[in-house]
Amino acid sequence: MSQTLGRVTAVLGPTNTGKTHYAIERMLSYKTGVIGLPLRLLAREVYDRIVGLRGPSVVALVTGEERIVPARAQYWVATVEAMPTGLGTDFLAIDEIQLCADPERGHVFTDRLLNARGTHETLFLGSDSMRGAINALVPKVSFSRRERFSTLSYSGPKKISRMPARSAIVGFSVDNVYAIAELLRRQKGGAAVVLGALSPRTRNAQVALYQNGEVDHLVATDAIGMGLNLDIDHVAFSALAKFDGRRMRALQPNELGQIAGRAGRYLNPGSFGTTGEAGTLSPEVVAAIETHRFSPIKALQWRNRRLEFGTLSALIASLERTSDHERLMRTRDPDDLIALKTLAEIPDISGRMNSARDVKLLWDVCQLPDFRNISPGEHVALLSRVFGFLADKAQLPDDWLAAQIARIDRVDGDIDTLSKRLAYIRTWTYVSQRKNWVNDENHWRGETRAVEDRLSDALHARLTQRFVDRRTSVLLRRLKQKESLVAQVNDKGDVLVEDQFVGRLSGFRFQQDRNATPEEAKTLRAAGIAALMPEFNLRSDRFYNAPDTEIDFTEQGGLMWGNAAVGKLVKGDDILAPKVEVFVDDEAGPDVAEKVRRRLGHFVERKIAALFEPLLGLKNDETVTGMARGVGFRVVEELGVLPRAAVANEIKDLDQEARGLLRKHGIRFGQYTIFQQLMLKPAPTRLRLVLWSLAKDLTEFPEAPPPGLVTVPAMIEAPEGYYEKAGYRLAGPRAIRIDMLERLADLTRSQDSRAGFEATPDMLSITGMTLDQFAELMTGLGYNAEKGEREKVKAETRARQQSRQRTTPKAPPMVLRHRRKWSKLMMQSKAMKL
Repeated sequence: MSQTLGRVTAVLGPTNTGKTHYAIERMLSYKTGVIGLPLRLLAREVYDRIVGLRGPSVVALVTGEERIVPARAQYWVATVEAMPTGLGTDFLAIDEIQLCADPERGHVFTDRLLNARGTHETLFLGSDSMRGAINALVPKVSFSRRERFSTLSYSGPKKISRMPARSAIVGFSVDNVYAIAELLRRQKGGAAVVLGALSPRTRNAQVALYQNGEVDHLVATDAIGMGLNLDIDHVAFSALAKFDGRRMRALQPNELGQIAGRAGRYLNPGSFGTTGEAGTLSPEVVAAIETHRFSPIKALQWRNRRLEFGTLSALIASLERTSDHERLMRTRDPDDLIALKTLAEIPDISGRMNSARDVKLLWDVCQLPDFRNISPGEHVALLSRVFGFLADKAQLPDDWLAAQIARIDRVDGDIDTLSKRLAYIRTWTYVSQRKNWVNDENHWRGETRAVEDRLSDALHARLTQRFVDRRTSVLLRRLKQKESLVAQVNDKGDVLVEDQFVGRLSGFRFQQDRNATPEEAKTLRAAGIAALMPEFNLRSDRFYNAPDTEIDFTEQGGLMWGNAAVGKLVKGDDILAPKVEVFVDDEAGPDVAEKVRRRLGHFVERKIAALFEPLLGLKNDETVTGMARGVGFRVVEELGVLPRAAVANEIKDLDQEARGLLRKHGIRFGQYTIFQQLMLKPAPTRLRLVLWSLAKDLTEFPEAPPPGLVTVPAMIEAPEGYYEKAGYRLAGPRAIRIDMLERLADLTRSQDSRAGFEATPDMLSITGMTLDQFAELMTGLGYNAEKGEREKVKAETRARQQSRQRTTPKAPPMVLRHRRKWSKLMMQSKAMKL
C-alpha cells in the first residue's frame, strides 16, 4: 500500500517506555528530521526540549495555530495534521500511530502511515495493537518492542477525600473536571486543571502548579493520555464512558490503558483506579491494562488523498471514494467534508466554482477547524465569509480581521468566557498561519499570538483563583457546622459573612460569589440578603433623590446609576413613551422596586423631553394644521428623520405656507431626506436609535456612528432602516451623514446637466473623500462615474494671457479648471439629476 523510502521501523509498546525520547535521539543523529505529534501541547513540549539541546536557530515548530520557522531550520516539530511531508528530511517519525483508528482524526494518521517517509529512517511510535495493521500496509517494515520502565497496578476505587497526593483524576467533560476540582479545593486545598482546549501557555502554567508542589492533585480530561509527561503516581477515572462527539460510549480497554499509563514515570511504580460514580473495573480490563495487552486494531480510518478539483461534485466524489484494501475503512464524513457539502448547496458559493482553482480555494477554506463549536450553521457562515473575501480580494481585509480580533481581545469575564475567547482566537491564529490569506502574515501572527498569550494568562489566573485558593477561614467551618452567620456590608458594596467575601451588591441586585459551590449557595444567599435589607432601603432613598446627572442610558437600552445597571427600557405603546423594567432583587421588597421604577420613569421622561424638545414642540403646536400637520406627524413618528421618498406625495402637496410652518420647527426639506436639524446631534441620535431598536423588537441594538464623521463604512449586518435613524444615508460601500449629503446635493444641483457634472474640490472637501471614494459614493447614489486626465497646456506669457483675456470672454470656473493638469471625475446620473 505504501512507498518504502529508507529504513522503516515501528517502535511499539505501552506508555512510559521512552518511545518519544528515543525518536528525538534518532532524529538528532541526522542532519534533518521531522516528528509529528498528536497534540499541539505535546508538540510545544518536544519543541522546547529540542531547542534546549540544539538552539532555536535550527528548530521549527509548525501547528495549525503556531508557526516558528527559522531560516536555517533542520529539525521540524509539528502536529500530525500540520506536519510538512514534502521536505525530504533524513528522518521522519509519527507518534501515537494507533490514532489511525480514531473516528475523527484517524484518516490523517493513516495517510502519514502510508505516505510519509524519511529519506534514511522512518519511525512509527505507538501501541502494540497496531502491529498487524502496520505489517499488512507497510512493506519491509521492522518492529521493535519496548517494555515499560515501571509496574502499573490496579488499586480499586477511592473517594476523592482519600485520594493520595500526586494523583490525577480524569474526567470526560469540562463540567465534570471543574466539579472535581471544586471538590478538591474544598477538601484538599486545591488542584491544577488540564484540558485539551487549553493553550500551551495556560497548560504549562497549570502543570507548574502541580509539578512545583503548590497543589498535590491534578484534574484533567483524557488529553493527558497523549504523551504529556507528568510526575503522577496514581490515576483515578471518575467515569468509564465519554461523549465522543456523536454519542455516549464506554471507554475501550486500550483507551483506559493509554490514560492509566500516565501513572508511574520512569522507574517509579504507578497505580490506577476509579472514583466517584465510576464503579469498579472488570478483572478482564484490569488484566489488560496491567499487562498492556489489548485487542489488535484491524481497520484503520482512511480517506482518499488523490483529490479531483475539476468540479465540486468531482471533489466530493473523490473524498467519498472507498479503498480496496480490507484494512482501510473510509472515515465517516469529517467536519471539513460536511462543511464542503453544506457550502456546495449554497447558490452564491456553488455559482462561483468556475475553475479548479476556485474549487481548491473552497476546499482550503473548509480545512479551517471549528474551534468555536457554536453550531454547524455558524461555522459554515464563517467559512462562507472567509471564502468570499479570499475569492474577491485574494486576502482577508485588514480592517475586518482587526475587528474580529478586537472583539476577542478582552481579559475580563469568568473561566467559561475566557475559554470561549481562547477558542475563538484559535480561529484567527489558524487563519494567520495560512500562506497568503492575510496581508502582513508576520503582523497578524504576532497580533493573534499576543491576544492568545493575554487570554492564556488571564485564564490561568481565573483557574488558580477558583481551584487553588485555600478556604480555611471561619466561613467554611461555620457553613459545615450549620452555625448562625454574622453578615455585614461594607461601603463598597461587598457583602461579607464572618469577614469573608460572599458577593457584591451592584445597584439593587446581589451578585453572589461565583466561586460559591451549590452546597454553599443557599446559606450564603440567605446570609447575604439578611445583611442587605437595610442597604436596599438606604440605597433606594439615595437613588430616588439622586440628580439626573448620575443616571444614564446605554446604547443597548440599559439604565445605569453610576456603574451599576438598575434597569432597562422596554417597548411601550408609544415610541416616545417606553416602559421601564427595574433590576431589583425580589428579596428587596416591592416598596424598593416601586421607588426605583418611579425614579427611572422620571429620568426617562425628562431625558426624552430634553433631547426631543424640537419634535415635541412640533407635535404640540396647534397652529400646524392640515397637510403640514400630517407631514409633521410623520416626522415625529419617525423620530425626526425619514427618507423623502417615504412622504414624496405629501411633500408635493404642501404649499409654501405649510412648508414655512414646518421650517419654523427646524424641519429641512432635503432632496434625499426630511429631517429636523437639531435631531442629528449625537445625544438625540443615540436616544433615537435606542427607541427605534425597542420599537423594532431588536435583540441587539446597533450603536450610533462615532460623532463628527461625515461618512462611515457600511455594515453588512446593519438592520434595515438603521442608517436613516443614525442620521446617515447608505451609498455604496459607505454611508454619508444626511445633512452633509444635502449640502453636497446643493453643490451638484447647479452643475448637473444631461452631460453630467464634474467633481469639484468643494464636493470632495464636504465629504472628506478622495476622487475614487467620491466616485463610489456617487455610484451608490445612482450615478455613473468616468475618470480621466485633464489636457496639458503650455504656460502662457503674461502679455499673451492679458491680450487673450481682452479679446476672449472669461471662461467659467469649470472650464478654467479644465486647463489645469489634474484628475477629473465626470458624474452622470443613472436615474435622476441633482
